Amino acid sequence: MDRHTWAQDVFRCHLCESPGPRMYCDICHIHLCKGCVGEHLSDESKDHRVVPFKKRGLNPKCLKHSTQLCDLYCEQCVIPICLECVSSSEHLGHKQVGILKILDSKREAFQRDIKELENSIYPKYQEIASNIHVKKADIKENSQKLTTALEKHGEYLHRELDNAIKKLKSDVIEMEFKHLVVLEKQENEIKRSISEIKQNIEDLTKLLNSNDVSHISTFKSRNAEFRRLPPRLTVFLPTFTPQKINKEQIYQQIGSLSALSIKTEEHGYTMDSPGAESSPLNRPLIDAPRSITEINTEYGHSNELLNVSCLGDDEVWTSGTDKTIRLYNLNSKLVKSVRSKSWKRPWGIAVKQSGEIVYTDPYERTVNIMKNTQIQTVIRLREWYPFYVCTTSSGDLLLVMITDDQKQTKVVSYSGYSEKQTIQYNDKGQPLYSSQFGPKHISENKNLDICVADNEARAVVVVNQAGKLRFTYTGPPSTTKKPFKPVGITTDSQSRILTADINNHCIHILDQDGQFLRIIDNCHLQSPYGLCVDTRDNLFVGELMTCKLKKIQYCM
Repeated sequence: MDRHTWAQDVFRCHLCESPGPRMYCDICHIHLCKGCVGEHLSDESKDHRVVPFKKRGLNPKCLKHSTQLCDLYCEQCVIPICLECVSSSEHLGHKQVGILKILDSKREAFQRDIKELENSIYPKYQEIASNIHVKKADIKENSQKLTTALEKHGEYLHRELDNAIKKLKSDVIEMEFKHLVVLEKQENEIKRSISEIKQNIEDLTKLLNSNDVSHISTFKSRNAEFRRLPPRLTVFLPTFTPQKINKEQIYQQIGSLSALSIKTEEHGYTMDSPGAESSPLNRPLIDAPRSITEINTEYGHSNELLNVSCLGDDEVWTSGTDKTIRLYNLNSKLVKSVRSKSWKRPWGIAVKQSGEIVYTDPYERTVNIMKNTQIQTVIRLREWYPFYVCTTSSGDLLLVMITDDQKQTKVVSYSGYSEKQTIQYNDKGQPLYSSQFGPKHISENKNLDICVADNEARAVVVVNQAGKLRFTYTGPPSTTKKPFKPVGITTDSQSRILTADINNHCIHILDQDGQFLRIIDNCHLQSPYGLCVDTRDNLFVGELMTCKLKKIQYCM
């Protein structure tokens, strides 16, 4: 028997008691057959909402107006709302969407999370766990080899060397124990994470099939947490070096074991970002970009909002003309604020894959890493000022720097805070970038191109990974009202390039080869400046004039 049909047979019409009612009143919470719907609606003492049995419960009761059902969802307040809520001033100016649309949107997000967990994150954790088993076997095998070598050497040295051999064997056992303790600790942590991932998949699957809007709307994705993979442990296995026997210097002649060494690499394991599987999710541009959320900030005319950098999908780091870097969530809440080490303005900011924030301090000629509230200087320059910065897919840093006399500008790649590559001239020996102190925001594209929005040159300059000039974009084919003046720049999962045109209050979108695609000019932008995109390719725009952050949907 079909399970759904059996479930309906259990219920009876509230009025005529006929089995298998196919309708339901969401307000009265009673089952109705089609023949009794009219009679039920004739009771005008209260409101009714009769829906097909399968669609019961999709519209929750309003938390503020208990007699009303919620047909809409306020994206800024993140709650379902009814028509009485809409008519009140509480949600005035807020973006509102249909409750069914937000339900479908949430389900799509859950499906993407489940796909990423099942296809990428969970297998990666299994792979790491498997690697630990291999390392443990290698350690045991190596320990056995060392023990055997020591025993053979001990037989040769006879009684005079027994004590020394026992000492070294004890060292081997101790090092094995320490190795295994470290690996087993990480193994237990990974097993716990795997268990949590499996539970998260189950929870998401349940929510995917649920109509409980309250639980669905409040559920927080943990994928960003799980993407931060555990550090890689590199075990340097000890070796035994035998020496010729010298009875006067027995201990020195026996040999020695190399010291116990375990190297922890925070980014030893890597994985693709969401949607970056072998066939990336196609996200075409939509006809009419729309502003989803507006975030109010503490910035103002005396402290303009300049830089933005996404931390996951729900929070954005910001900086302006004062000494403080601030983290905001989508509800305009100030989550965290940290002053720069020198108490001077951070010029450029970027978020690393690990969640640490990088900022430049040209006043001190330094590049700094901020983890929690601790700040560490990792790069210190001479004769050059570091201004703008971005992180790369490989974990490197790209810095835009200018000389004291404003005669030279270059982009420098740093790996592990050591200079790796310099990009300064084209094939003809001419400078790629203007040398003045004007804005030169930088971003790495998904195809590894390096994109610089050179405000003074009124151009976006794009070079490939080797530093060879690919193209220069100087504005759209059709003439804009004012000259093209790019400031902020970012790239999305489709390798599209987005740059803010502060003169014309709009965003230019190019493909990876520099072909103009469109302009975003319908979201009431006022002096757009800083740009970043989240993992879903939502665009965050910091406005210089209003000091607001706008979250814009521009693609599917």
